[in-house]
Amino acid sequence: MAPPKKSALPKPLPDGFILTDTEKKKWRLGRVIGQGGFGLIYLASPHVDRPVAADTDFVIKLEYHDNGPLFSELKFYQRAAKPESMRKWTRSRKLDFLGIPTYWGSGLAEYNNLRYRFMAMDRLGTDLQKFLESNAGRMKKATVLQLGQELVDVLEYIHENEYVHADIKAANLMQGHRDPDQIYLADYGLSYRYCPDGHHKEYKESPKKGHNGTMEYTSLDAHKGVDPSRRGDLQILGFCLLHWLCGSLPWDKVLKYPAHVQEAKTKLMDNLPDSVKQLSVSRESSTDEVAAFLLYVKTLNYQEKPNYQHLKDLLSRAVRGRLDFSRPEGPAAVSSTRGQDPGTREKQNVGRAGRARGAKAPVRDEEQDDGMRSKPVLAQYRRGPPSQKEEVLHEVGRSLRPRRGPVTYVDDSDEEQEEEEDDEEDEARPRAIAACYLRGPPIGPRSQSKQV
Repeated sequence: MAPPKKSALPKPLPDGFILTDTEKKKWRLGRVIGQGGFGLIYLASPHVDRPVAADTDFVIKLEYHDNGPLFSELKFYQRAAKPESMRKWTRSRKLDFLGIPTYWGSGLAEYNNLRYRFMAMDRLGTDLQKFLESNAGRMKKATVLQLGQELVDVLEYIHENEYVHADIKAANLMQGHRDPDQIYLADYGLSYRYCPDGHHKEYKESPKKGHNGTMEYTSLDAHKGVDPSRRGDLQILGFCLLHWLCGSLPWDKVLKYPAHVQEAKTKLMDNLPDSVKQLSVSRESSTDEVAAFLLYVKTLNYQEKPNYQHLKDLLSRAVRGRLDFSRPEGPAAVSSTRGQDPGTREKQNVGRAGRARGAKAPVRDEEQDDGMRSKPVLAQYRRGPPSQKEEVLHEVGRSLRPRRGPVTYVDDSDEEQEEEEDDEEDEARPRAIAACYLRGPPIGPRSQSKQV
């Protein structure tokens, strides 16, 4: 039998199939509850003598053996996220909770002459992107700041264990299956070992690797093709916090053009803190704390260890306790991702480092995108289209004012990459910038991307 194409989802295993992990622990598969990237997510249970209960606390991610994202995620969990290590860290930092899913085991399987790789882990709940879509792309300020502080704790733990996440976003933040107030940073398919054996990677720009990550949030280092680092993770988080507060980002309308996104982000970072403070949608939802957060990140050198407690202090707020995901009051930007299912969003990210995305734990429906929505023709186009330079300056120049423009996610192009089962780190190799980007095409009215 010819090997399956890597771009295809794995053929499902039968209900009740028994898997045995590397520690000889057995797992029984239940129904498929979702999919993402090139993997399937099954309900699972260690009680193999009876059907898997609908309220089980475990899931199993399954991919073809030769695919890459699950391999990368496994390496992260095996090296950096052992349950005992996380418990020890949580106690030493006097934390009530550390939002990293628990890894329970992994192994290989074969069925009908096809080889699979699997990983058992905590079952998680709803991702926070759903709340953004139902709340016009925004969260309440107290919720944003509280999430920011919790994520700084998660990033500090990951960083201390030689890894960076490199793809922080609401779609990768999951509520706990049992406790929705516990938020987990999930999906480590793009995680990167920035400091193997205590030796930090050197700063080196590589245009062929440029613009890796999710275009809205990826760091300026990533735009330049520099390997991910701690400061890059924190800058990504800062852009996320800004988006959650305002409902949009200044570069939303140029997401199809990575070089223009990079230019707009550079402009914002060069003019801190005013460039961020001016994006506040109301006095109650001011962006002062996020401006201070990004300003501190700007001072960090590539290899410098951040002061995580200082970052948490910058986001400090008296509000604690349960997270409030109800709709914030006041003006908001309208997000064009409203109505899209999570599976569509998962495919709509640019620059995947030449490898497939990993599957996510929550349920992923498979409805089609709502389709394209027409926009009125701008007056300047009726007079004849402006030059590219004029239009880019017009678009980026508007970025320092509060905006109500839609948030657009563009199609993800996953590239095939061979993965071998060894101890070598699966490093990212982003794609070269297409020629059309180098010419800097004019920015026209955008349409929503469609699911591939």
